[in-house]
Amino acid sequence: MTASTAAADAIDQRLAKFRHDPVGFVRWAFPWGIIGTPLHRARGPERWQSAVLDAIGERLRRRGREAAGEPVLVAVASGHGVGKSALVAWLVIWAMATGCDTRGVVTANTEIQLKTKTWAELAKWFRLSRARHLFRLAATAIQAKDAEAAKTWRVDMVPWSLNQTESFAGLHNNGRRIVIVFDEASAIPDPVWEVTEGALTDRETEIVWAVFGNPTQTTGRFRECFGRRRHRWITRHVDSRETRLTNLAQIERWIADYGADSDFVRVRVKGEFPRSSSRQFIAQGLVDGARTREATPDPESPRIMGVDVARFGDDQSVILLRQGEALCGPIRRHRGLDLMQFAARVAERIALDRPDAVFVDGAGVGGGVVDRLRQLGHRVHDVNGGEAARRGRDYLNRRAEMWDRMRQWLKTAALPDDRGLAADLAGPEYGFDARGRIRLERKEDMKRRGLASPDAADALALTFADFVAHRPGHRRLSAATDFRVL
Repeated sequence: MTASTAAADAIDQRLAKFRHDPVGFVRWAFPWGIIGTPLHRARGPERWQSAVLDAIGERLRRRGREAAGEPVLVAVASGHGVGKSALVAWLVIWAMATGCDTRGVVTANTEIQLKTKTWAELAKWFRLSRARHLFRLAATAIQAKDAEAAKTWRVDMVPWSLNQTESFAGLHNNGRRIVIVFDEASAIPDPVWEVTEGALTDRETEIVWAVFGNPTQTTGRFRECFGRRRHRWITRHVDSRETRLTNLAQIERWIADYGADSDFVRVRVKGEFPRSSSRQFIAQGLVDGARTREATPDPESPRIMGVDVARFGDDQSVILLRQGEALCGPIRRHRGLDLMQFAARVAERIALDRPDAVFVDGAGVGGGVVDRLRQLGHRVHDVNGGEAARRGRDYLNRRAEMWDRMRQWLKTAALPDDRGLAADLAGPEYGFDARGRIRLERKEDMKRRGLASPDAADALALTFADFVAHRPGHRRLSAATDFRVL
């Protein structure tokens, strides 16, 4: 027997001790504090991670004594940056290393999340594991090195599909162990959960089903784990401030910007579900307050024009001008114009108002207006609200980002006595995507609720598409300063 073989056998014997001790396995299996490794500055799992692992181990030990056949169900709702992907990786590696012929499935909200985040994190920890000699990590599976054993001793990465749920429905492993992991579980549809429950019927099988995610949805099976089904699940809410991994300065900025009890902070920091009763993105009180203030445009601020282009016959095309904390002149709404006619109206306003920057909704048909204005020699900025936000960690797209800047502006701004604009501003609801980013309600969904498209508010939001900065050393004929778009 070679030295390496003897060492491998010694490790294999040690693994049996961790069958029902996942936290002990994690502390043993990785090079915590070892100089020359990526973990040389790490002391071990976070306290919340250890608590979850301990709860799983305790439930498995109790299962053997008094609850035979009961699956171990674990649900963790967390803020951002707490280390949930690492815990997913540890669970899979522990389950494989301490249970012969373990079978399992790992899925996530999207295939991209599954491949680039969940599975990539698993690969990182697998390479650090003292049990890696037993297994082979492939692009879509972790499996026993022995080719024959790999057929029954494996955990597969499986993107979910409502049309192909066989990987979840057929997950049986009588007398052995099954591990199922849902990452970003809040965005995994209910039918996938229901099919997965079919794997929980093996009476003599050790089953661990662990689901993790940011608590972005107020309904669905992930929410029910903490609600009407909570008697079946080990549950935990993890506040980002509890861990050593998060940027506390950024968290404090979020709390200052949104409020400690806002849905944004509840989801992204506290790991709590949003309130179903507070989905209005801009509060009516914020709009009403702005309507009571006197409009006093700041002559030292840039004059910024926003142009929203109608997409459907019942929508309006809108032109408006903002300077500092007030609008300049009336909101100009147009119906029934073709693109060239509307572009001509915009060109007229540019000539008369002489804005420092013009932001046009160039998505879809709006691109024709942008092209025509450029043909006429006007410098305009094409804004596509569906594109990625500048702060992609916080917002699903640029439209949500612009609306949030507008919402902050409304705290001190003045609005005209325009009922249409007020209704537009208070109309959209919001939610969060699976990554906890703000997602603004689409115009199409507002119409299904019986509301009009918020065209005037979208035009105003366009004036926040980019920061318009002072251009030193230049002067305009119509104002004391000139500006440029950053």
